[in-house]
Parts: sequence; structure tokens; C-alpha cells
Amino acid sequence: MPSFRELLSAAKSRITEVTPAQAADRLRYPGTVALDVREPDEYEQGALGGAVHIPRGFLEVQVAGRIPDHATPLVVYCAGGTRSAFAADTLAQLGYTDVVSMAGGFNRWKDEGHPWEAPGVLSPEQRNRYQRHLLLPEVDVAGQIKLLRSRVLLLGAGGLGSPAALYLAAAGVGTLGVVDMDVVDASNLQRQIMHNLDRVGERKVDSAKKALTRLNPDVDVVTYDVRLGADNVLDIFSGYDLVVDGTDNFPTRYLVNDASLKLDIPVVHGSIFRFEGQVSVYLPHVGPCYRCQVPEPPPAELAPSCAEAGVLGVLPGIIGSLQAMEAIKVLLGIGEPLAGRLLAYDALDATFRTFKLNRDPDCPACSVPKELLTIAEYDELCMPHPLQAPALA
Repeated sequence: MPSFRELLSAAKSRITEVTPAQAADRLRYPGTVALDVREPDEYEQGALGGAVHIPRGFLEVQVAGRIPDHATPLVVYCAGGTRSAFAADTLAQLGYTDVVSMAGGFNRWKDEGHPWEAPGVLSPEQRNRYQRHLLLPEVDVAGQIKLLRSRVLLLGAGGLGSPAALYLAAAGVGTLGVVDMDVVDASNLQRQIMHNLDRVGERKVDSAKKALTRLNPDVDVVTYDVRLGADNVLDIFSGYDLVVDGTDNFPTRYLVNDASLKLDIPVVHGSIFRFEGQVSVYLPHVGPCYRCQVPEPPPAELAPSCAEAGVLGVLPGIIGSLQAMEAIKVLLGIGEPLAGRLLAYDALDATFRTFKLNRDPDCPACSVPKELLTIAEYDELCMPHPLQAPALA
């Protein structure tokens, strides 16, 4: 039987080894991936910036999901260069065509003064809570830490805001801001699942904070028990990575649109009516904005609120959940968000349809340099129906 040294020597004879300096040169080329095959406790103490971490014992099982393109240039490293040599040999057998092992490993990399960083660390409790996320190559530890560091503002703790907030909190979005100036009413409970009978009469933001922090103590809930207006929208939006819009009136939607353009904050839009719902994503100055889609508000009689027209309680659960999904995609930079597309759902027909949205080159909002965009109220322009209060779904 061959000895360990003989196996290592045989593996090294079949692979290419590079010095840390040569590895650093390789990693400057776009598309080159540093692959860390150390154990989790080693990785958490420091790693190459942006490295993909797959412990050596899981390499054969996980690498295809994490690095699907077998032509990806790989620089494999461990602590001292032994495990990476075996890993590079295995990767070649698995069909990866451009693999090198870094001699001396991470220890030599640090000794030679090359840059490294301490990756974010999940506690054992967090690893257990988010373990289904960690199994997804598109999320993994790095993505979960990114979610925990993300800040999302929810406009409304109502029909759309309830499912969106609950799923974002469950997913581990670290800071959730909630804007709402209403109180919980028994008539809300048919659809606003964040609240319950015990909280009827409470401020909705207070009820939301109780529900979200009990669901996930990792989440910091910041409440804004105010009317969103031109005088405060920029201050409230500042510091957030993304806005989930659950408003149900055109003056507020236009205000939200302009503030997002001014501050370069993406908006995930949702709307509902009777048995129908819509979802879209507005990436400032990249795709169309809300005012490209709706240049002028329709007459009030053609756009009644849910209080006037009614809504099936399950519908906002579906649309709000889709908003949460789109928000997570934008935060993690995965998949294809609904930017430049409008997803329409008809509950009675059980159909989804997607419509392409084009950017208007003459849009009064997104065609204007953000420095020149004026934040103003739109109540007079939109002239809402007397019965249509600026409430939230």
C-alpha cells in the first residue's frame, strides 16, 4: 500500500503548483476563482477576498453546484498546500481544465504580506436557522451574511407589507424599516397576517415590530409611525438598500418613485385589486421607473381602493411573497429581477402573464438628472377619489 507521502508526491506530479505571488497574479484576471478547501473554523479566521469556500471533505459533492463551469480558472488553497494539492488533482479528474494549487497555502500567503480578510461568521444558532439557505450555492454563508447586513424599508404594514415583512424577517434581512400611521382594525385581519385580535387598536408599526422580532431576533425593526410625504421621504429612505412598496394610491407611488431615483434606491412594487395583482422592480436609471409605466394617474372611478372594490384576502399574500422574493434577488444579485417587466397575476384564472416595460426617454422623472429632480407632493395632480384615503393595502 502506498504511504501518505507517496500519494501526495503522485498527486503533485499530476498538478500545477504556483507560489502565492503567482497566485495573486492569476487572481487579477477576471473570472478567476480562489477556492478555499480548509475547514470552516480555519476559513472564519481569515481568507482570500471573495474566495469560494468548500471544505475538502465536501469538494466532490458540492463543487459542481458552486462552480458549474468546468473551464473556470481556479486557484486552490488550504493552510499549507497539502489538501489543496489533493483537491486540485480531484478537480482535474472531475473535468476542471484550469486548476492550480497554491504552494505553502494561506499561511505562506499571509507571511508574504498579500491581502486577506476575515469573512463574516454565522453563529451556531444562525447556521441552524438558515441551514436551508446555506445549502443553496447562490446564497451560502456569504449571501446569508449579506442578507443579515441588508436594510429594507417596507411602506405599509398591511396586506402586502405583512407577507413581505414576515418572509424578509424569516430570511434574515438584518434591518427592516416599517412605515405606517394606521391602527390595527378587526377588518384588517382577513388579509393583514402580521396582526391578530389581541392587537386590535394598537399602532400597526408596534404590532409589526412584535411579530417580526418574535419570528426572528436577528432582525432589527425600525418603526416610522408617520405619513410619508415630501417633507420626510428622503430622510426616511436614506440608509436603506431597497424599498418594498405596499402603498395603494398614486400620489404616494409617484413620491416613492422620485425619492428612489433621487437616492438610487431600488423599489419592489406591488399592487392588488379584487382578484388581480401586479409586481415589478424599478432599478433607478437602469430600467424604466414607475412614471414610465404610469405617466398619468387614471380617473379615480377607474382606480378604486381595496376599501371600495374589495380584495380576496389570499391575493396580497401571493403578491407580497413575490415582492419578498424579488427583494432578496436584488439584495443578493441573483437571478433576473422583474426590472423592465410587469408580472400580472389573475387569481380566478390561475394565470401569470409578463409584460415588457420600456423606459420613456422623455419621462419627467428618470430622464432628469437626479440632482435636478424635485421632491414634491402629488395630491393635486392625482386628485384621488374623496373616499380613497392615502392608506395602505
